[in-house]
Amino acid sequence: MINLTKNARISLEKNGIELKEITVGLDWGSIKQKSFFGLLNTQEAVDLDGSVTLFDKFMNEIETVYYGNLKSKDGTIRHSGDDRVGDSSADNKDNEVISINLERISNDVNSIYFYLNSYKQQDFATIPYAKIRIIEGKHHNPQQVFASFNLSTDDSYRGYVSMLMAKLKRVGTRWEFTALGEPVSAKDIAETIRLIKHSYA
Repeated sequence: MINLTKNARISLEKNGIELKEITVGLDWGSIKQKSFFGLLNTQEAVDLDGSVTLFDKFMNEIETVYYGNLKSKDGTIRHSGDDRVGDSSADNKDNEVISINLERISNDVNSIYFYLNSYKQQDFATIPYAKIRIIEGKHHNPQQVFASFNLSTDDSYRGYVSMLMAKLKRVGTRWEFTALGEPVSAKDIAETIRLIKHSYA
């Protein structure tokens, strides 16, 4: 498994063979709080929305797959559905899963962005961790993890409620994956899409 760092890029191939299908897993933790004079630990549910937006080479939005649109029109991208809680402890289970058939994605698609938005506007500096994993194939099987990128809480995230996690970029006939981990000044999915279009062309 490849452990990625911020802005690290990898080609989606194994042993010289391009991956045809991948599953992208998004995982995050709930917020730990102390109550009753610090004697009791409680968990605050974290409702993050994992989304993926497809753009053409001119950075025009082609389609967005998210909790309200769980499947792309051509069926090449599928979303597992909305998780509104987060994990009470770190584990290897993804909260939301996005399956992608790279081989069948339209040639019009030049880049694909993955991002998280806090539905309840919870500050990313208070969320203990957020992870993104690339899993070989279309089945959610932790034994086949190809690469992962783990973001722990960071004070530089303070004041942000949206995070760009990663992007896929078409390079010739191949796909290149870049770990981003960038907090962005957007409040929801629509604002995030506009920001990507104008700032990441």
